[in-house]
Amino acid sequence: MTLEEIVRLVKEEKFYKSSAWEKKRLEILERDNYECQVCKAGGGFAPATTVHHLKHLEDRPDLALDNDNLVSVCAACHNREHPEKFIEPNKNAKTRIFPERW
Repeated sequence: MTLEEIVRLVKEEKFYKSSAWEKKRLEILERDNYECQVCKAGGGFAPATTVHHLKHLEDRPDLALDNDNLVSVCAACHNREHPEKFIEPNKNAKTRIFPERW
């Protein structure tokens, strides 16, 4: 896959559905023995379910399939790596409370 193709897929948000990414993802998970490398570095263990780009894909599409830019992580560690994806709850919004029904 060429850099131009990767950039186009990133812009179209189709990169993560490409066969090149799926192949690379499985390769990295196998390389890391399906273990979260962040938990492992901290002395713990968790099964890895995600492959994370150390340098974000949007910033460095040229490193999209580079083994040195990819690491296997668990869902919790991946969520910590992407706090920008979390939406802060609106504290001024009215909360609807429904009666409990048994």
